[in-house]
Amino acid sequence: MKYDFIQEYCLSKKGTEEDYKASWDAIRYTVRGKIYALIGNDREGNHIISVKLPPDFGLELREQYAEITPGYHLNKTHWNSMLLGGKVPDEVLKKMLDSSYELIFQSLSKKVQAEIIGNYEL
Repeated sequence: MKYDFIQEYCLSKKGTEEDYKASWDAIRYTVRGKIYALIGNDREGNHIISVKLPPDFGLELREQYAEITPGYHLNKTHWNSMLLGGKVPDEVLKKMLDSSYELIFQSLSKKVQAEIIGNYEL
């Protein structure tokens, strides 16, 4: 896989957990059970990663890169899938992962956010 930094990068984010869901044949990166990145295969067997993005940002990326498409078997407005064998720069994928993580993190309660970052004064 070209983007061999994904696991380490995701696990470096506070509160991230990795698991494998056999029925989906996919690796999931979650924060408190909420998925922000999903690695699996599309119907042709291509390795893909799917991330949740703000709709405008996702649309912008889809227009710039042929390898980024509406989420495979996911909500097409909020989720985007990217071929892992493509030519999207590493920094773009990292920005996608950052944005997806932030969306999920911000959806958590302030109490849970504080627990995750270790700051109980939020």
